Amino acid sequence: MHVEVFTHPSGEAGSGLTVFDSADAPADPALLGRLREGTATADLAAPPVVLPDFCHKEKSEMPSSIAVATRDAIRPSLTDAALNCGMALATLDIDLPPVAAVDDFYRRVRERYPNPPGWRFELSRAEVLRAAVEGAGFAAERYGLDGADLDRVEEFGRLPVEEYGGAHRARRELPWICVQLARLRFGSIGPSTHFLELQQVEEVFEPEIAERLGVHSGQVTMQFHNGGGVLTGQIGEMYARRKAASRLLRTEMAVQKPLSHLIGAGSIAKARRRYASYFSHGCPSIPIEGDEGRRVMLAQRLSMNYGFAYRLATYAALRSFAREAFGASLRLVVDSPHNSVYEETVDGRPAFVHRHNAARAWPAELMAGHPAFAGTGQPLLVPGTNRTSSFLCVPAPEAQRSLYTACHGTGSIISSFVHKGLSGSDPAGRRTLRYGYTDAAPREIPQLDDRGVDAAVGILTGNGLVRPVARLRPFAVLT
Repeated sequence: MHVEVFTHPSGEAGSGLTVFDSADAPADPALLGRLREGTATADLAAPPVVLPDFCHKEKSEMPSSIAVATRDAIRPSLTDAALNCGMALATLDIDLPPVAAVDDFYRRVRERYPNPPGWRFELSRAEVLRAAVEGAGFAAERYGLDGADLDRVEEFGRLPVEEYGGAHRARRELPWICVQLARLRFGSIGPSTHFLELQQVEEVFEPEIAERLGVHSGQVTMQFHNGGGVLTGQIGEMYARRKAASRLLRTEMAVQKPLSHLIGAGSIAKARRRYASYFSHGCPSIPIEGDEGRRVMLAQRLSMNYGFAYRLATYAALRSFAREAFGASLRLVVDSPHNSVYEETVDGRPAFVHRHNAARAWPAELMAGHPAFAGTGQPLLVPGTNRTSSFLCVPAPEAQRSLYTACHGTGSIISSFVHKGLSGSDPAGRRTLRYGYTDAAPREIPQLDDRGVDAAVGILTGNGLVRPVARLRPFAVLT
């Protein structure tokens, strides 16, 4: 795999951005301007980072595939409304399963997670609060998962909330209606960009690292992408004015946001500050000092924790379906969000790193003593599409150049390569079985070559941000 890499380092050509792109996959100048405009008034800790697969989704305030670090304040609109949308990869201890078993597996998934979803309560109010406070540990206890699974989840699936008021304040701050709606479903896959893909390890580039992660050539793997759950979307809408939301959510927030932020503010001055922060267009900064800052930070961490618990609940269900349909054991390799706000160190000082559709690339030197990733760094996924291969990677020595961040996908580059005639059909003629949320038979979709996904990964590797560990080839997907 070789790609000519053309990087715009921070400050060159007056960009004010750190851009990782290439001649064949250049960053869109109009979107670069949009990012500059959206961060112009921020107290930046470093130039904003632009990664491969830089694109804009109409529902989002900011372009995808970015990392922005700020001092002393967060900007919720710099990442997705629903924090902790993410991906996970797991391995199965079987050979390629027959089509009948794959049919059975996806049937079980559709029955458990139908689209549209049902209206049956799955959690009690107390359990919603526990998930938001305890994170993945709550899901592990509820579904009988062990500590080895939690070791594979970023941050062990929980950000501490005690310094921001803990469970007591969470019960007071989370509106009743938000908690009630969060009871409706716990775990999902969902259509659109979310997916559940069965793959086979086609190629291993780093045998020693792959062995440490439990991955080997020819192995069957399962990769899934889902959101952080109902509660995360509600919190995201509560603490920023968002471009896109369902009719139900907008109706709910038309009543709940004034009640939560304005009626209970305690003073006209505080109500005005809250109105400017949570009801205004654009990307207003929210200072994290003082009681209001603790309130905001608590909300962000409750959202992250609930997302970790939600995705681990999904994994627990998939583990059961794999055993029933394939007679296989499922083992988690990594679970990582790609919409997050973390407090990290940038240039020796605390900063808040906002990642929008971008995954954290945390190297081994920052994970000393970690039970699973001390020797490898935290693995990360760089997916292609269900018509191309995907990559399992680990952070490389220059990951700090991108604020320890890598893109969470390569779909826009793959589409661009096809449109430009730089990529075409898979030379081997392989196909993917594509399942939908009906009982209809799956469609056989012809695969593409890997030139697009290779180009994106080439930008990351050529700049020393990641090291590819394995190439994963899809053979079936639910989307």
